[in-house]
Amino acid sequence: MRYLIITYYRKATGQIDEATAVAKNLKMRDHQTASVILDFKKLQVVKAQLNGASVPRDFNRIVEYYMQHYKSTIERLFKENGYEIDYKEKSLEEANDPAS
Repeated sequence: MRYLIITYYRKATGQIDEATAVAKNLKMRDHQTASVILDFKKLQVVKAQLNGASVPRDFNRIVEYYMQHYKSTIERLFKENGYEIDYKEKSLEEANDPAS
């Protein structure tokens, strides 16, 4: 698998739901409906858009955010595409300390 595809849906109740998928190839539907598409072969952001607004396309920053929620999937994507990762999670104290 090469791509991590994340799509946000707004339900009739106003609640936002999230759907994730991994894929070998992108389809036109993915480009049209997905909110975030990450390419783990080229290590780049294909699409990053939330609520119609474009967000910074920083691959490392986006991966770091989603690593909190989809760690095993992201690690698998890195390994399947030939990358070894040495990911060190920050403790809550380190994350809140501006000196670190």
